[in-house]
Amino acid sequence: MPLEISGQTIGEVRTVLDMHERKAVMAREADAFIALPGGFGTMEETLEMITWSQLGIHKKPVGLLNVEGYYNSLLALFDNGVKEGFIKPSARDIVLSAPTAKELMIKMEQYTPSHEHVASHESWQMHKLGDYPGQ
Repeated sequence: MPLEISGQTIGEVRTVLDMHERKAVMAREADAFIALPGGFGTMEETLEMITWSQLGIHKKPVGLLNVEGYYNSLLALFDNGVKEGFIKPSARDIVLSAPTAKELMIKMEQYTPSHEHVASHESWQMHKLGDYPGQ
């Protein structure tokens, strides 16, 4: 069993071969993505889901549960990316955040993608490898 599972779990536990498969399964089967405060692994997975949304691979909401301002610096980095012209303002809207689960859920339920995709959905070839996450 993976090292990160301890105590009781909620929902179904799946064992996968590697991180790529883990993210593909999450993207394919999730209705949305919520990042709790965490380390590099959490941030890497979250940034990939944000990127996949920007690329048009999925259209699902991506939220940061910003407990006690944990993600304030990351959100400021995203805002600076917009200010400096590296991130389109519409792409910045992919990332939702709130300090409480209740507030974040409301934002996620109201989410409608409004950004332009970097590439057309059809241009991605992941589905040929069996790893296409779907929408």
